[in-house]
Amino acid sequence: MTFIIGGARSGKSAHAETLATALPPPWVYIATAEAYDDEMRERIAQHRSRRGEGWATIDAPLDLAGALKALPDNQPVLVDCLTLWLTNHMLAEHDLAVECRRLADVLSQPRGPWFVVSNEVGQGIVPDNALARRFRDAAGRLNQQVAAIADTVLLMVAGLPLKVK
Repeated sequence: MTFIIGGARSGKSAHAETLATALPPPWVYIATAEAYDDEMRERIAQHRSRRGEGWATIDAPLDLAGALKALPDNQPVLVDCLTLWLTNHMLAEHDLAVECRRLADVLSQPRGPWFVVSNEVGQGIVPDNALARRFRDAAGRLNQQVAAIADTVLLMVAGLPLKVK
């Protein structure tokens, strides 16, 4: 499993797509985003158009662990992204520790080349409200869990992958 982390617009998704498409198709893209507004609908459309042919898309805004378990072995999989998945669980008021542990259990046993994307949200200022601080802390804990079990960790900076692990 390769974990690709970085800030907003750092090139995480594009790099993950490049890594996945270096392998034989078919490729699976597991999307965690929910289109609550026009701007997010546009972002999703851009991602879909960039991927092109050969990709199967599975929407898994909440049951990411279940979507991963249901996939056949040896299939290149790109998960984009963990922080949106985490947001969905926060908004649904689910137990984050339980959901993150469930996901980490599945990610710890990849059945093929899996590429998992997440945002690094802890390098900025301390948020000014409790919800944003709770999100930042939960994302940091989740990212640490996933990085610990990943075979490779890449930090994206200005479109450049830096190997961390």
